[in-house]
Amino acid sequence: MFGLLKREKKTGNASGGYRWGELKTADGPVVRYRLYDGNPDIAPVLCLHGLTRNSRDFEELAPMIAEATGRRVIVPEMRGRGRSDADPQPERYNPAVYVADVLALLEDLNVEKALWVGTSMGGLITMIAAHSDPEKVAAAAINDIGPELQTEGITRIESYVCGDSGPAKDWGEAAERTKGVNGVAFPGETQAFWERFAWRLYRETPDGLVLDYDTAISGNVSKGETAPPDMWPFFEALKPVPTLLFRGAITDLLDPETVARMQEIKPDLAVVEVAGVGHAPFMTEPDAWPKLEAFLKAQKA
Repeated sequence: MFGLLKREKKTGNASGGYRWGELKTADGPVVRYRLYDGNPDIAPVLCLHGLTRNSRDFEELAPMIAEATGRRVIVPEMRGRGRSDADPQPERYNPAVYVADVLALLEDLNVEKALWVGTSMGGLITMIAAHSDPEKVAAAAINDIGPELQTEGITRIESYVCGDSGPAKDWGEAAERTKGVNGVAFPGETQAFWERFAWRLYRETPDGLVLDYDTAISGNVSKGETAPPDMWPFFEALKPVPTLLFRGAITDLLDPETVARMQEIKPDLAVVEVAGVGHAPFMTEPDAWPKLEAFLKAQKA
């Protein structure tokens, strides 16, 4: 685990390093982000994490993208996650606010448009942004998310977001808890995999290891307010946008019927199924990374 902790402290762009930046949002909370350097004259890549995750989800993928494309890579942590501030008004933990934060961040960085890479909730944010500010979305890679979600996956997510098992006493227990929640999505993985995964999810406190997000986000999850009731209009906003969709082959959130309807609406939608993985691929898998790399390199923005 110590190698992982040391890597978190790197700065610059050598060996996958980055620097931290921050944005004070209009309503108060500070949103922090990792910035990997690249060519400022071309559109950057914006990587957006899922509901309970943070920038560490992209600790491998972001430097791979920066090296392969020469683009800057921006990896924000949504309010209430990671190093970003918690929101004193938990009702603001909703996609519309996250979209506003991301668009404000791009404005602050003088970014006219970006290539968006969004996992789960990050993909939803991408679709909403394409609807509300289409000029900002030059291309989109959406990861294991669509305009309709399977009940089984939603129920599983609600069960762990709204549950409270207290702090883990050590990294071994954190790894076991991580496997208990995510084992269905990553069957047959090693102990080292689960330790690394746990490091992405947990942070150290005087009381033990806790999940690295504000537990108040569970309020909107329990009320079913994690996504708009009808997401199809937001997906339709991607019709003119080059779009790549990843689907975990054993996901419980995005079913083949939804993917088929997405392809009917957007016939040029590129779809990649990632073998042996559920919700959600890391996009570093052998089935995924070459497709993402080629997609990003093909963009002219």
